[in-house]
Amino acid sequence: MPGNARPAGAGGDGPPCGRARALRSSSMLSLPRPRSCHAPPTTPPASHPGPPHRVVPKSMTHERIDGGQPSRCRSRQAESKKGTDMAAKPPAGDPIQDAPEVAPPKHAAAGFPAVGHSLRIAHQQMGIRRTALTLMRVNQKKGFDCPGCAWPEGDKRHAAEFCENGAKAVAEEATLRRVTPDFFAAHPVADLATRSGYWLGQQGRLTQPMYLAEGAEAYEPVSWDRAFDIIADELRALDSPDEAVFYTSGRTSNEAAFLYQLFAREFGTNNLPDCSNMCHESSGSALTETLGVGKGSVLLEDLHKADLIIVAGQNPGTNHPRMLSALEKAKDNGAKIISINPLPEAGLERFKNPQNARGLAGGGTSLTDLFLQIRIGGDQALFRLLNKLILEASDNASETDEAVVDEDFIREHTHGYEEFAAAARAADWDETLSATGLTRDDIERALRMVLDSKRTIVCWAMGLTQHKHSVPTIREVVNFLLLRGNVGRPGAGVCPVRGHSNVQGDRTMGIFERPAPAFLDALEKEFGFAPPREHGFDVVRAIRAMRDGQAKVFFAMGGNFVAASPDTDVTEAAMRAARLTVHVSTKLNRSHVVTGTRALILPTLGRSDRDIQDGGPQFVTVEDSMGMVHASRGRLEPASSELLSEPAIVARLARRVLGDGSKTPWEEFTKDYATIRDRIAAVIPGFEDFNAKVSNPSGFALPHAPRDSRRFPTATGKANFTAAPVEYPKAPEGRLLLQTLRSHDQYNTTIYGLDDRYRGIK
Repeated sequence: MPGNARPAGAGGDGPPCGRARALRSSSMLSLPRPRSCHAPPTTPPASHPGPPHRVVPKSMTHERIDGGQPSRCRSRQAESKKGTDMAAKPPAGDPIQDAPEVAPPKHAAAGFPAVGHSLRIAHQQMGIRRTALTLMRVNQKKGFDCPGCAWPEGDKRHAAEFCENGAKAVAEEATLRRVTPDFFAAHPVADLATRSGYWLGQQGRLTQPMYLAEGAEAYEPVSWDRAFDIIADELRALDSPDEAVFYTSGRTSNEAAFLYQLFAREFGTNNLPDCSNMCHESSGSALTETLGVGKGSVLLEDLHKADLIIVAGQNPGTNHPRMLSALEKAKDNGAKIISINPLPEAGLERFKNPQNARGLAGGGTSLTDLFLQIRIGGDQALFRLLNKLILEASDNASETDEAVVDEDFIREHTHGYEEFAAAARAADWDETLSATGLTRDDIERALRMVLDSKRTIVCWAMGLTQHKHSVPTIREVVNFLLLRGNVGRPGAGVCPVRGHSNVQGDRTMGIFERPAPAFLDALEKEFGFAPPREHGFDVVRAIRAMRDGQAKVFFAMGGNFVAASPDTDVTEAAMRAARLTVHVSTKLNRSHVVTGTRALILPTLGRSDRDIQDGGPQFVTVEDSMGMVHASRGRLEPASSELLSEPAIVARLARRVLGDGSKTPWEEFTKDYATIRDRIAAVIPGFEDFNAKVSNPSGFALPHAPRDSRRFPTATGKANFTAAPVEYPKAPEGRLLLQTLRSHDQYNTTIYGLDDRYRGIK
């Protein structure tokens, strides 16, 4: 078999025996090639006499990183590879951070610095060869979905479809570092509690279930059966199912999330808070009220067709770097971009895309055409003034001028226009302008760009959703788009950008403390039990319930609840008041050291890990920020033989808790995840023929009535204009407003490093 041809039957679809192609991605240039070795033929050529199989000494074999069959290389090459898969040791102690260096901020994102930073972290965690073979599978059609953000992939993929933050997220999950029972024996909980989140996360993957008994000083290993018994005994001892809280992180797959909510509701509670409560809950509420669907109304190709893209309260260069490629393509197609932020962000100023010569050797692409440095919390006021000016422009237009507002769309598809228009026209210029912190010239420049655009998209993230007046702010954004008919046509619409992979899918699967009656009806019909109808606890109410003794068991499917939740001191006190805290996790975090009377850590498979059940190799599915659903297949050997998948953990726990009284076939679900997808198809609209649809390598788009047919499933049957007083934070005399933001080397609660090179901090 010549050259790099693979022997028949070799597992996986990666390169043979460590040969890695050069990779390029949205924020990555290339990965170094590990030293190659060519696999010898499994059978000799016909002209070559000899035995049908070669006997390879043990010293000449090594296991394929991608989970396939062992490769065979010359022993000296195998020996030389030994060092390439060695990860750097985790830090022994927390680094000193008392004297940061501050330099001028950067004015461009990605480029060679992003490549170098990504490779350095990946090499530290995975070694060179594992880095190459793992990153080649990220976001590929037959690979695994990045555990980072929820930005979508197009149908045409690059050889390496990942960004800097994606590479760091994968490196943290696919690390060769391990947290074993010996680690816990050497580090009592009191010691771990003094460590930073960065130090905890750097220790590596969890390898075995661990139990902290009442009064114990350190976690000790425990069997899975014993762990399930502890949880089941505690849950069955509750006076009410509502004394349990079942939290979900956005990384959980569709299959695991569906089983998780099914178990919680069959147990008898809707206490299903999730990380959406802390990020885009205001987006979902505002969009459901105004458009009838609490999700974005655009697909990836819509950004490429837009005339104007407004990016408000978002820093894609750090939080969604692959979005920069979409913005660059939109610019190449003639789009204009307005960015609205209290601070300028490097990624929105200029993008140096390593995919092309302009990004590598040139100055990259200037993205923002107009930067509006908004006052903190002044976004609602800005969109109110734009709406006021659009209406005035319409009033002043002659009969021969092009229509400023889409009167046909407003008449046929909307409700509440007159009340909205009256409120917008009545807005006081001076007061509302003061709330924005901008000049009138700034807003009039933005207006000219708006009126020149026939297709406008507004994107936003936490900068709009993290205010007391977030819901009216997002409703004002919807007013702005409805006014010119920019919903339900190509290149236009609302685009809330989700920050965690599958956080949107979890909500679609029913992870919600206030489920719709139609969803509960479908669940009851399919599974034959009466789910609870009373609303459960969201994140804030769950914290208060634990603090006040109303909730006694806290179970987290992923995430870092203590670090993610508001008011850290109150959250930690609430967790310590619980009788039992349980965390399904891949790595250590702060929540593992702030425990109830008793605590369990249950280690699980990551996205990049191979998942083999009794029914054979399994895959899971995820939903991206634009409503596309696709498969995710891990290929790495799991960090430990003791790991269970999330669906297996939920199914085994449900069987232990619910016993023979449950008619749900939990064992069947564990064996073959296709059976879970069949039940999802029977319960959730848009997932009909789920298994057939997801067999498409590109996945499928969930239906979205406003986008697809300009139908709006609201209470009025139309898209709703709204009118609300303009709100904005007002600092007392002599006080300043404080803005919180995410460092570039941080993703959600995960700390990859302690620098922020875009802001010049080291």
